[in-house]
Amino acid sequence: MRHDWIFDVLSDLKAYAIKNNFPALAAKVDEALLEARAEVDAQDEGSNGSSGRGGVPPSGRPH
Repeated sequence: MRHDWIFDVLSDLKAYAIKNNFPALAAKVDEALLEARAEVDAQDEGSNGSSGRGGVPPSGRPH
């Protein structure tokens, strides 16, 4: 999946927040993770296997 990197970034941010005693930030990152998952899933369902960006590949550059 081309969006996996965002989940890695958010997970790292959550780990940082927990380690550094930022519980409110950790909670907001949890919300962001849930929202990101919902939006990615919705986009994947709506794209029917296409890139979801008018035929532009994940690199952002057309062929």
